[in-house]
Amino acid sequence: MIPLKDDNPTYSTPIITYSIIAICVMVFLLELSSPNYNNGAIFYSWGVIPASLIHDMQLPSEVYRVPPVATLFTSMFMHGGFMHLIGNMLYMWIFADNIEDELGKTKFIIFYLLSGVAAALTQVYMNTESTIPMVGASGAIGGVLGAYIVNYPRAKVLVLIPLGFFSQIIKIPAIFVLGIWFLLQFVSSALTSSAGGGVAYGAHIGGFIFGAVAILFFNRGYKQRSIRKKISKKNKNPWDRK
Repeated sequence: MIPLKDDNPTYSTPIITYSIIAICVMVFLLELSSPNYNNGAIFYSWGVIPASLIHDMQLPSEVYRVPPVATLFTSMFMHGGFMHLIGNMLYMWIFADNIEDELGKTKFIIFYLLSGVAAALTQVYMNTESTIPMVGASGAIGGVLGAYIVNYPRAKVLVLIPLGFFSQIIKIPAIFVLGIWFLLQFVSSALTSSAGGGVAYGAHIGGFIFGAVAILFFNRGYKQRSIRKKISKKNKNPWDRK
């Protein structure tokens, strides 16, 4: 199930959302231009390594760039490949603008960064001995998805269900789209835990739960959201507002 867009209008330009997407794309292009991309050394320099963060494992001087704590932030703007980047930015594009619109730019930046840190720490504490670097925005975006399912569970999401010649595009409430996404993270985590899968499902789960809880404290209040809902009802074609 691939989300394409939602029917949830915004009332301000999501500058921070667009900026994060642009930064992630630029960082990825810089990764590709680095001679240390193909051998993976760049990920050891800027990615979260649980053993370094928890047990002070020392990195070779040729790859050490920033203290382990700083990688909690640098890692969330890096990606391991094109599909990793495209998948994350698609979810960011569809769902983050509404959370930014609700919280305001400053609070959204704080919320996004905290979600990314919470997601990374969840994955770290699932395997504190790991020496494999972790990168990607999916944990922070998981926080955005958790916030979205709390604030806009009934918003309709246009999704593509790929079934070969029988593929369909339908509208489904966000609570089902994101709920299924969250459930898949648990299933995938259970299936890959013993096999040592390369996807940090723990970070996805931790980010989502953090976002769903934290948004309750970050929300501006029901009064403003109520006003927006009344305005949105007057919109004849909400699909054109995104």
